[in-house]
Amino acid sequence: MTGLTHNVSLKAFNTFGLDIKAKYFLAFSDVGTLLEQLNQLEPATPLLILGGGSNILFTKDYDGLVLKNELKGIELLRENDDHVWVRVMAGENWHQFVLHCIEQNWAGVENLSLIPGTVGAAPMQNIGAYGVEIKEVFESLEAVNIATKEVEEFDAEKCQFGYRESIFKKEAKGKYIITSVTLRLNKKTEFNVSYGAIRETLEAMGVQELSIKAVSDAVIKIRQSKLPDPEEVGNAGSFFKNPTIDKIDYEGLKAEFPSIPGYKQPGDKIKVPAAWLIEQTGWKGKTFGQIGVHKNQPLVLVNYGMGEGSGIENLALKIRESVATRFGIELTPEVNII
Repeated sequence: MTGLTHNVSLKAFNTFGLDIKAKYFLAFSDVGTLLEQLNQLEPATPLLILGGGSNILFTKDYDGLVLKNELKGIELLRENDDHVWVRVMAGENWHQFVLHCIEQNWAGVENLSLIPGTVGAAPMQNIGAYGVEIKEVFESLEAVNIATKEVEEFDAEKCQFGYRESIFKKEAKGKYIITSVTLRLNKKTEFNVSYGAIRETLEAMGVQELSIKAVSDAVIKIRQSKLPDPEEVGNAGSFFKNPTIDKIDYEGLKAEFPSIPGYKQPGDKIKVPAAWLIEQTGWKGKTFGQIGVHKNQPLVLVNYGMGEGSGIENLALKIRESVATRFGIELTPEVNII
């Protein structure tokens, strides 16, 4: 393959900063080149698509081909009085795209500011923060079927969005390469500032008049105060999903642990913050050699420099066991473990 390199360190391509190696590595910046590369691929070769590397934990060297998605471009497809439809190539940086939307006064993704990773990973993960999920502005995506080498289109229904879930994390996992995402953004803004500390942060910032930039700035300020910068401390953001349990189980826990927080969900379900559960089991701020649990946000597992992915995986397992033993709740990793 043209441009194929061997035995390549992926330290610069994963936000944990883990110095693992890929047997083969290839970057692609157009769909035609990607299809050519796939046609030359030996059928038995393991294949991993890498975007920003912000939601992945490598536990060992990768004995296959890593394809780095570097597809770039933002295109305004159409608009009406209420909306704009924007097609974004999957290799674009998500946060930089959010900032672009703010400059254009396109609303809908400002609450998703500073989420690491690429645009292509956003629907795969159904990223969400501060009361907003990408599925709310999602129109469609295009993806290459690795087996057939054909480009297919997925609408929201076909993507099967769930909480930090999509079809690409379930039955379609590893079978498609997302190449572009089309979002339907808003010209008329409905601000979502009731979640978390956004309203209080806006007040502390002295914001007199709401704007999507002000909301974005507030979200950035909150995230920076809680989450370590991957450029300084290796991490992949929130390592675990917030678990959802039956209301009757939550009421039982509430009787035993009166301070346990919970948020109503459809179908008599309650979402419990994983960070609270982890903190209550004593893990917040703990360090173990070169790895640990972040001092400000127990949802974040960190690599202080020379840590190993297998050690982080083992730490995550111990945290899950502690939470299950004390609260009877199973935590599920949000990060993809390779």
